[in-house]
Amino acid sequence: MDADTRSLISDAVNNQPQSTVTVLSSLLAIEDAIGYIPKEAVEAVALRMDATINDVWAVATFYPNFRFDPPTEHRIEVCWGPSCHVMGADRIITAAQDALNLTDEGDTPDGRATLRYNTCLGACAHAPVMAIDHHLAGRITPESAQQKIADALHSAASH
Repeated sequence: MDADTRSLISDAVNNQPQSTVTVLSSLLAIEDAIGYIPKEAVEAVALRMDATINDVWAVATFYPNFRFDPPTEHRIEVCWGPSCHVMGADRIITAAQDALNLTDEGDTPDGRATLRYNTCLGACAHAPVMAIDHHLAGRITPESAQQKIADALHSAASH
């Protein structure tokens, strides 16, 4: 790990603005600063909080949204909340998996994209909904989901 990343981790752990600093707030600050939770960050949180590494890992692994590897270029989220589920989220999930050559949520082997299922993207009136790099799209069809994913991956490849 390079010195800049170590510095970002140290700043995230030691310079939190709230009055009560917790293991969870420290992990969130680190992920906000560098996009994931490396092993060295878990050690830094344990030291700062006077906790064991196992205690910190227990908190980190309890929450499924923490990443332990560097983030991919693109984040694709498909909502599977109640409204989206009723409106066909299962077909959108399958289409997204097919577009990314995945069988479940996770990172593509080439590190270009991450597929996540989200319990709510907050746009229920436009169900089914997906987000690519935090840009929402509603009334998605399997075909439009695949096209939006292809467009995102293509636009990144041409930059």
